[in-house]
Amino acid sequence: MRHIAIIGSAAVTTIAAATGLTIWLSQPSYDDIANNCAQALKDRPAGDKAKPDACGGLKQDDYDALLMSHVIDGLGWTDEDGNVDRNKMLEDAPTDD
Repeated sequence: MRHIAIIGSAAVTTIAAATGLTIWLSQPSYDDIANNCAQALKDRPAGDKAKPDACGGLKQDDYDALLMSHVIDGLGWTDEDGNVDRNKMLEDAPTDD
């Protein structure tokens, strides 16, 4: 009887470990969440200021950085490599005429 209890306990532990590992492996990586968030920011309707659901798993600082990157890119202040182009920013600056 004791052997059956030990075997049963081992089986339950093995099943629980396998289930936990499966759930853990099916979770998206942090990079995947960031990429999905960036895409959700691009895809959201103009004027929508709500944080997309796809961004929920990001730290606030990372979300803010993605949001600012999206806004700056939308203003046309980036070059073809995605870097901020100061000259493009200055084109939009008011002048003292």
